[in-house]
Amino acid sequence: MTYILSVIADPENPVIDQSLLDRLTEAVKGTTARTLAQGIAYDIGLANMPETGSFKEASAIAAEAGVDLNLIGVSGRRKKLLIADMDSTIIEQECIDELAEYAGKRAEISDITERAMRGELDFEAALKERVAMLEGLSTDVLEEAFKHRITLTPGARRLVQTMNEVGAVTALVSGGFTFFTSRVAEQTGFQVTQANELLIEDEKLTGAVGEPILGRAAKEDALVRLAETNNIELHETLAVGDGANDLSMLGRAGLGVAFRAKPAVAKAAHARISHGDLTALLYLQGIPQSEFID
Repeated sequence: MTYILSVIADPENPVIDQSLLDRLTEAVKGTTARTLAQGIAYDIGLANMPETGSFKEASAIAAEAGVDLNLIGVSGRRKKLLIADMDSTIIEQECIDELAEYAGKRAEISDITERAMRGELDFEAALKERVAMLEGLSTDVLEEAFKHRITLTPGARRLVQTMNEVGAVTALVSGGFTFFTSRVAEQTGFQVTQANELLIEDEKLTGAVGEPILGRAAKEDALVRLAETNNIELHETLAVGDGANDLSMLGRAGLGVAFRAKPAVAKAAHARISHGDLTALLYLQGIPQSEFID
């Protein structure tokens, strides 16, 4: 067995049954499926890379069923480093858009965020422009936004805690802000964090962000640095994100996963998750539900 056809559903909608598995197995000429989580996640073994037509047929079947289908190499499947984007990945929101609500500029800032995440705008310039619109906001707003507006993506804590348990290095790297990454890391268990810093004077946002601004290149650099520091080969790394500033990090990792991502990111990544929650990253590594840590 050289490859795995990974089949993953939303845990809240465990739609994978034997009929679906049989159709997928037949399409790719695979072996009997291994159960990772009943109704949720399965591995179909493959002796060889499936033909393009066969994989397209299987992909169409999976799309109709509303499940994620990814082709994964068996060798080195379990990873030793997890590096993750925060906004719209580990958490369900974009922090700067939530702060914009308090400044009365949600529409303007959210539009810039969306365009930047699609790769239509320069990340650094877009971040400076958005942060400038927050000038004068009280620092109390940061705590209020975190407590009342920021929620973890389903599966986030389970993903990080399980990776920690198996001895992996876990890092949260964000183009967002340290105020939020530190708190999200505390909630989930990330060992390392990296983000931009909002500048503050007299308990108010100045409208500026600390230099150098950490964007696309900084995320890739963090991946390489953490791998080298911990004597981990790049093929032993796992990265996850959703926006254009994650592309370099996803491309450099051993397994780059686009999670509910923008179209250009989903197209470029090694694997994509559109239906499953963040525990899908554990299933992609062949880790069964029975080994998850809460």
